[in-house]
Amino acid sequence: MVRMDKVPMLADGYDKLMTDLRALREERPRVVDAIEEARAHGDLSENAEYHAAKERQGQIEMNIADIEDKVTRAQIIDPTTLTGDRIQFGATVTLLDENDKPVKYQIVGVVEADASKGRISYNSPIGRALIGKRVDDEVEVTVPSGDKFYLVEKIEFI
Repeated sequence: MVRMDKVPMLADGYDKLMTDLRALREERPRVVDAIEEARAHGDLSENAEYHAAKERQGQIEMNIADIEDKVTRAQIIDPTTLTGDRIQFGATVTLLDENDKPVKYQIVGVVEADASKGRISYNSPIGRALIGKRVDDEVEVTVPSGDKFYLVEKIEFI
């Protein structure tokens, strides 16, 4: 099945993918060498080094294919070029939680999502609930810890 849909991401996310791809491609020949060395030890049925190296080779090839797929479908978005009064990919949003405590998130791609840094994926429950909302909209989100309620206080494209 051919997937043609774009994968939105920030430039940081694209750069991270390219760095990861280079590292995997550099590791590839070392794993092939490890397989050859383990193969030289004889009986492959009880050769743990051989099986570990073959498993690592499979992981590397799968990761390379996955990253190459994302890179070829990447749609790099620069939030500073965006405008509007609705939350969209790349927006930095300040929300007020149930206790009127401000919470700040940037809506990003899956690659660069890191909740501890305030970067949430557009595919996450909170990200999906926020897309399309405006300032003063109320947002209800069901997350594993229960229902959360927010008020959109500010939308920025920074």
